[in-house]
Amino acid sequence: MSQPETEVSMLLQQVKNGDEEAREKLFVTLQSELRDMAGALMRGERPDHTLQATALVNEACVRLLDTEALKNVSDRRYMFGMANRAMRQILIDHARRRRTNKRGGDYQRASLDVVLDNFEANNRCQYEDLESALEGLEATSPRQREVVELRFFSGLTNEEVAKVLEISVATVERDWRLARAKLFDQLRSQDA
Repeated sequence: MSQPETEVSMLLQQVKNGDEEAREKLFVTLQSELRDMAGALMRGERPDHTLQATALVNEACVRLLDTEALKNVSDRRYMFGMANRAMRQILIDHARRRRTNKRGGDYQRASLDVVLDNFEANNRCQYEDLESALEGLEATSPRQREVVELRFFSGLTNEEVAKVLEISVATVERDWRLARAKLFDQLRSQDA
């Protein structure tokens, strides 16, 4: 294990043992790594999007640390999977509220609107439709869903995903190809 992986594992164990100082250190570490992931995801976008990505990361960290979920976390991989899901759920909740509010009239844009608008414009699909397709992928191929989360949402390379999931790069490449094809088919059928 590398130094950051060892540090996260140690912090997770200390948090499980009730160490509040370790909880604060884990929050800072989690924020930093997720901000890097969000930065990778936002690369190529306008520079002012960093603040919105940071808001998303902060909300995800707060949600994770405010729940009892960390007591069940076994390792770094599981923790970052939970963080990815938390960020996606925040965006899904925001997209649903936004859709409801637009119909209600008194709609005011929030910082996450920019993230969602960019995502939907760049990927030519609604975020909620993608989430539904990912749920379908989870049912048939959980590891492929995990590869998509790490590649697409976290911005990790194939090599980084292989290391996190403890599988070969060739397996990551195969899962990535298959998952994209399945998601494309599901999204296309939703549009029909």
